[in-house]
Amino acid sequence: MDIFGDIFGGFMVMLFILGFFLVAIWFILPFVIFAMKGRVESAHQLLENIDKRLSAIEKELRTEDQSAK
Repeated sequence: MDIFGDIFGGFMVMLFILGFFLVAIWFILPFVIFAMKGRVESAHQLLENIDKRLSAIEKELRTEDQSAK
């Protein structure tokens, strides 16, 4: 019966370690997600500005090309 106690005890230690890491990840993950959200929003805004500028340049080049013909 002693071998079953050793196996069960070792299994419980492994479950405790796994649970500890899962709890640590559970507490840290929301902060990581919210930090990434701000960066993604700023990158999205920057890309929208670049797209607007490129559209304006493309429009200007098209009008110059049509006036040259």
